[in-house]
Amino acid sequence: MKLQMRTLLSVSLAAALAGCSLAPTYERPDAPIDTAYPTGPAYNTAQAGAPGGVSTADVGWRDFFSEDALLQQLIERSLANNRDLRVAALNVEAARAQYRIQRADLMPSVGIAGQGSAQRTPADLSPSGQATTSHSYQVGAATSAWELDLFGRIRSLSDQALESYLALDETRTATQLALIAEVANAYLTLRADQELLSLTRDTLKSQEDSFKLTQQSYDQGLSTSLDLSQAEVSLRTAQRNLSQYTRQAAQDRNALVLLVGQPMPPELTAALDGAVRLDDGMLPTTLPAGLPSDLLARRPDIRAAEHQLKGANANIGAARAAFFPTISLTGSAGTASASLGGLFEGGSGAWSFVPQITAPIFAGGSLLAGLDLAKVQKNIQVAQYEKSIQTGFREVADALAGRGTLDEQIQAQRLLVDANQRAYDASEQRFRQGIDDYLSVLDSQRSLYTAQQALVDTRLARLSNLVTLYKVLGGGWTERTAAAPAG
Repeated sequence: MKLQMRTLLSVSLAAALAGCSLAPTYERPDAPIDTAYPTGPAYNTAQAGAPGGVSTADVGWRDFFSEDALLQQLIERSLANNRDLRVAALNVEAARAQYRIQRADLMPSVGIAGQGSAQRTPADLSPSGQATTSHSYQVGAATSAWELDLFGRIRSLSDQALESYLALDETRTATQLALIAEVANAYLTLRADQELLSLTRDTLKSQEDSFKLTQQSYDQGLSTSLDLSQAEVSLRTAQRNLSQYTRQAAQDRNALVLLVGQPMPPELTAALDGAVRLDDGMLPTTLPAGLPSDLLARRPDIRAAEHQLKGANANIGAARAAFFPTISLTGSAGTASASLGGLFEGGSGAWSFVPQITAPIFAGGSLLAGLDLAKVQKNIQVAQYEKSIQTGFREVADALAGRGTLDEQIQAQRLLVDANQRAYDASEQRFRQGIDDYLSVLDSQRSLYTAQQALVDTRLARLSNLVTLYKVLGGGWTERTAAAPAG
């Protein structure tokens, strides 16, 4: 009996594991992008290699931000405490557990079961004409409704769960890349706003002195009411900007605290207080962009979209398998007796084996609709995968255009600041010599302040663009730079 049961289970298990798959063969869609990034006046074609000859995606974030120890501390704390990243990691764990649950359906579920029953038969129903009471007891191992996966339905569902897990794992990596870039940009924005705040304080001091001087000239009859009003306009504008940049700096710190995921310790707070100027040389500028085809392998969001596409492809296999018969097995093996004491006596062995086959005949069109739905969902995933590739291509192209033009823009803006400084110095000298009125001094002062603000904003845009280029090329998934491949 035991040998027969083992033989039946072995044959069934072999049949289930050897089941075919009706999922279509996966073929990666062609990338709907050019084979090279755009060229032209906006793009810097010089692309020096990263240190060690590795690709940009393999440059560790500590090496990319190696010139700023404070920023490294902020990124390290955010990776350990940020709640969005923590949720992404927990989603990966949940998907891994779901995959294990789905894959477990490929194997039979075996348990130990015990059963006892008692039944009384009245005299008028008893063959002997007397009321009788019967007892039965049974103990053994049992499996319930184990489906033989002959057509790959369960295997396709398991493959879909696996692809969902892999997609969420890539999404967690993409969340990490985005978090590192967000922390860096929030830090750079804080430094820029604190630099603007310092510039505004100096400008406000100058405007206060100018207003006092104009007030004295007006009291002495040497200046007009228009001169006094213009001086007051410049003063109030500087006061307004001081409040604005004070508020922005405070909000920048709040954004950093949220990204870091914990309150700033005193030493970090003191270090942030001292970060009152942007460091133009804190980031490397020669990271290679590579080819657009590299994005398919190095961008985690694109890899996640492809895993979702593979999962939708596996769902088609499950929908196709639903058209075929379903074979399930229910069986048990153990001992049975009319009394508890006889359960383990010789000759009490008992077993049952109940195969069942169900073939769909009429389902009101639901099976065909399910297959159509699976195919449509795959087409949706194809479009989303292609859109993720196009988005990645556009992001890299935009960042390359920024890298190719922002340096020249900064150079021109610095020359503009220098020109406004010379104009301000000349107008102030002409005013002291009595050649011009004070309005020319105020106009030159306002123009200088505006040009200085624009220079800080442009320098911030340049650094933020380098952070974005690093992220969109897939950088930030590792802490240290990976070794270059041999050859």
